[in-house]
Amino acid sequence: SIMGCSLEQNLKPKVQWLKDLGMDDEQVTKAITTFPHIMGYSLEENLKPKVEMLRKYDFTDNQIVRVISSFPPLVGYSSKRLEHRMGVVKAAGFLTDQCSLSFMTLTDAKF
Repeated sequence: SIMGCSLEQNLKPKVQWLKDLGMDDEQVTKAITTFPHIMGYSLEENLKPKVEMLRKYDFTDNQIVRVISSFPPLVGYSSKRLEHRMGVVKAAGFLTDQCSLSFMTLTDAKF
């Protein structure tokens, strides 16, 4: 819950980190309002490692911004779940700027 988060120690650094990734104010607002849990995640233990995992799969900074702003729950996936999905996506050749992210919402059984 973000209700217990310190504005100075938790919330502002995460907003700044999202902006440093390349998000504009509208994208940051959309990500937070769509998935407020993002503000409760640890930068060091969750958010940064997830971005590094996306980079490992050759996501560009623009793609990372698009992924997080359009489907912020992705950063809440376990590393194992995200690793599996990114492997499938990369093997299928879906890593393009035009790629729809709707398949990321599929259940594990359907994925």
